[in-house]
Amino acid sequence: MNRPIRRMASLVFAMFLALMTMATYVQYVQAPKLNSDARNARTLYREYGTERGPIIVDGESIVVSTAVDDPYKYQREYKAGSSYAHITGYFSTAHNSMTGIERAENGVLGGSDSALTTQRIQEMISGSHRKGGAVSLTLNPAAQKAATEALGNQRGAVVAINPKTGAILAQVSTPSYDPNQLATHDSKAARAAYSQLSTDKTRPLVNRALGGDQYAPGSTFKMLTATAMLENSDLTPDSIVDAPDTWTPPGTTHKIDNPGELSCGDGSGRVSLRQAFIQSCNTPFAMGGVNVGGEKMLAQAKKFGFGTTFETPQTVSSSRFPEPSSKSALAMDSIGQQDIRVTPMQMALIGAAIANDGVVMEPHIVKQTLTSDLDVISTTKPKEFGRAMSKTTAKHIQEMMVADVESGTGHRAAISGVKVAGKTGTAEINASTPPHVWFVSFAPADDPKIAVAVVVENSGNAGWNGDGGSVAAPIAKKVIQAYLGSS
Repeated sequence: MNRPIRRMASLVFAMFLALMTMATYVQYVQAPKLNSDARNARTLYREYGTERGPIIVDGESIVVSTAVDDPYKYQREYKAGSSYAHITGYFSTAHNSMTGIERAENGVLGGSDSALTTQRIQEMISGSHRKGGAVSLTLNPAAQKAATEALGNQRGAVVAINPKTGAILAQVSTPSYDPNQLATHDSKAARAAYSQLSTDKTRPLVNRALGGDQYAPGSTFKMLTATAMLENSDLTPDSIVDAPDTWTPPGTTHKIDNPGELSCGDGSGRVSLRQAFIQSCNTPFAMGGVNVGGEKMLAQAKKFGFGTTFETPQTVSSSRFPEPSSKSALAMDSIGQQDIRVTPMQMALIGAAIANDGVVMEPHIVKQTLTSDLDVISTTKPKEFGRAMSKTTAKHIQEMMVADVESGTGHRAAISGVKVAGKTGTAEINASTPPHVWFVSFAPADDPKIAVAVVVENSGNAGWNGDGGSVAAPIAKKVIQAYLGSS
């Protein structure tokens, strides 16, 4: 064989090898990612004619497939309507798309997951029609219902978590939508419904609990600042700290006032850290954050999960704490304003970590995956994200949060016979727009079973007359009561 032919043969062999390598990579390595991509219509086509499995909450199927007389053979039915819409998502033939748990757990629900191979073989042998597996969620129906009803027609979100396991007990975003309108096989009706929802100014398709535009956390961020202050000093809740009526950070002429321009404590300019926390004073925490320093404040935020994109398996947008550009920016960051942006899930994780003696658990909403006969395929095991603070610091924050509900701004969350811990927050926007209001809590404080984060956009129905204590705290209270009463 002469040299030109050898070169050509080597080139052809190299190209063939490259082609086979790429084909193998796409088919085996990239397959899971490509199959879960919402833009991949082939994944949806493959599911046509399959009886997709149910999505289950507390033993009841909230999503099922119903046999119909059309080319698709089965119609997806969302029995709870809008109550679980931002969790279940929708499976749409008209739009060739799927969202939420329908997308995240499509392998099981659509029957293509490798764990269902035995079931596939049995169906082939018996000649029975193809069925998908089932997905059981961690949600508590009573807590979910209470959160939905308490938010009502207000824009906002509620996230409730088991502090010890990370299991999501409630996850509500309002306003919501009816996934049945998008899942219908009537293409014209489905497209009309999507057009109406996508142009609605209240943005019902946005999952505010996990992403959206995110929010400034306001004074609920003082949980993180207080943690950083305690972790980086010898402070305790009884320690006396500076708390002037106003404070001007270095490098600016902008003064920071306490809420309502009131004095902190007795007006002496010195109060206990506990008093500053339960009164939600601004100046002690603005000064405290600056004293801790930007590097350590950022490190503390990362320990709570800032900058991390969690998968529940729904994607939770990473909360943001960019490096402060100056001490004045850090001062505002330290009271939950300026550049801090969070999801309600992130704030629930902070509350849950404090309740769990400083350990952050990764959030999850899938309890189990099952075969079509409801035999267990897998069970989600609790997983630690990391330790955000020492157990001693956690106990100090717990104590201050209990005091906030007993005698501070969070008193409207108090429940007779139950020790509740909480922190209010009111995040200012501008002079012409009512603030977003927050409440983060957990209960029972001596043996935490539930941690709740609530945000209501623009103070909800209260408008300029609302704040975290009057608007968000009562919502958290109802969720806690519903969960404790049902468990």
